[in-house]
Amino acid sequence: MNIKDKVLVVEDEKSISGFIRAILSSNGYDVILARSGSEAFSMISSHCPDLVVLDLGLPDIDGMQIIETVRQWTQLPIIVVSARSYERDKVAALDKGADDYITKPFGAAELLARVRVAIRHTRSGLVNETLASTGKFTAGELTIDYDKHQVLISGENVHLTQNEYKIVALLGKCAGKVLTYDFIMKELWGPQSKGSNQILRVNMANIRRKIDKKEPRRAAVYLHRGRRYSFYFPRMIRQFISACAVILGSGREA
Repeated sequence: MNIKDKVLVVEDEKSISGFIRAILSSNGYDVILARSGSEAFSMISSHCPDLVVLDLGLPDIDGMQIIETVRQWTQLPIIVVSARSYERDKVAALDKGADDYITKPFGAAELLARVRVAIRHTRSGLVNETLASTGKFTAGELTIDYDKHQVLISGENVHLTQNEYKIVALLGKCAGKVLTYDFIMKELWGPQSKGSNQILRVNMANIRRKIDKKEPRRAAVYLHRGRRYSFYFPRMIRQFISACAVILGSGREA
């Protein structure tokens, strides 16, 4: 499966949203559109994009409010694209949590460069300098290639689905931390995902099955300790999973 970075474009003017969509789609991004603030909130929660391109002048909700609200539960990169050219507007958007600010009109090359930088910055400072500079996380024979959206064992693609890849990618970025079910679900499926963790359990089972298939003689083992659900994988990726415990029913986050 070819997994692409998903970009949500929030823009009420069809000509501009069409222009942005054409640029991004032709350069390998999966693009979804929202034409209002309320639609943007819904799509951020349901689709959990990798990046948001946001116009401030929406018909129902000011873009500044969207930035402020989204920052309460996720750090996904937000690039503002707006006709507001005053310095105070740029400063206000950046202070509320926007990662970048582009003033209309803009060129295709500039937009693409800023998108690449914003997505690249999401992996910097999370694990180590190697991940930040190469886009790859390696533990033994396991490699997570963040640029190609692939998980490899001994150089062979494990062929994860988009949800499965996002789970493993998040664990790689947060290696060495203890993550709760609530934290993982909120990061991947938005703030409305609280409640049943069945979707996470199913995806984790599929990840285990696919990894075990690659190395059937070194199957992964789960250990239950009270309310803790710790993951112990084969030796080749034990370094990756070590300390990545998921605590059932706990609101504590790493």
